[in-house]
Amino acid sequence: MTIKDIARLSGYGVSTVSRVLNGHPDVSETARKRVMAVVEEYHFQPNNNAKHLKLQKSSSIAVIIKGTQNMLFADILERIQALLRGYGEEAVFCYLDEDANEVTYAIQLCRERQPRGILFLGGDLSFFQEYFHQITIPCVLLTNTAQELKFENLSSVTTDDCAASDQVVEYLISKGHSKIGVLGGNMSSTQISYRRIVGCQQAFQRHRIPFNVQKQCEPCRYSMQEGYDSTKRLLMRNPDLTAIFAISDVIAIGAMRALHDLGRSVPKDISLVGFDGIDLSQYCIPSLTTIHQNSEQLAKKGVEILMQRIHYSHASTHKEIPFELVERESVCQIS
Repeated sequence: MTIKDIARLSGYGVSTVSRVLNGHPDVSETARKRVMAVVEEYHFQPNNNAKHLKLQKSSSIAVIIKGTQNMLFADILERIQALLRGYGEEAVFCYLDEDANEVTYAIQLCRERQPRGILFLGGDLSFFQEYFHQITIPCVLLTNTAQELKFENLSSVTTDDCAASDQVVEYLISKGHSKIGVLGGNMSSTQISYRRIVGCQQAFQRHRIPFNVQKQCEPCRYSMQEGYDSTKRLLMRNPDLTAIFAISDVIAIGAMRALHDLGRSVPKDISLVGFDGIDLSQYCIPSLTTIHQNSEQLAKKGVEILMQRIHYSHASTHKEIPFELVERESVCQIS
């Protein structure tokens, strides 16, 4: 049995069957179930060697996604898929744990599949510093800046995380808040979260408001469950907080539920701000005040730069995408 036989029996085209068999996400659930039912009924076994040779021949673009619960990445990824299709490019999508080493994974991917280029969606700069010199194909890092690394084949597109976080704290201070906690990330200087915490520190220093990083920051991974648990830990140390800044919306949404379970009303008892501007943030109750990152521009610029580097002799490029503080219902003025 061949893919053409599966297409005939399932009623779908060869391209749809191929996407199902290769695990592409851009297939309807109905099509996926019908194709897989035919595969199971006829005990179809794909030829892995042929698949591997095809991947090598097509020289796909590899997209490496850091973390599985980041909703901003999901939005960016959907746009990347559409853009790459527009360029007639096949893509291989690889999801890693947020603590995994994305660069050593990319090195292995280059050996096995020989992609023409790589888009990194999220990344730890310490891994790039140590291992990236082994990669020679064009690459683009999205949502973190690689400018200081000075690799000729590594470009980046990001938001000014430091300035955005500074604006969040400035906004909260303007609303009368001085006892503010920060949720998420860690203080490693190679992480996105570090620049967001530095931005917070800048705003506190400018207003001469004390800010104890060890006490007022609670590190956590990027998930709702982590946001929920870390909020409880933060408030155990700082029961008098009047506002919390979560460095991602998914953390903020977990925090919102934790505050509800602790009997704290948002924003009456405690104000809450997120970061990313994912769609879900506007449908929370109350709707979440947040920093909106332009996922459309992040994806568009990233793909454009990668295509330029693949087809032409362009130098590495580092772009910043504007951000916007979106005021909603989760912050209130206090006296």
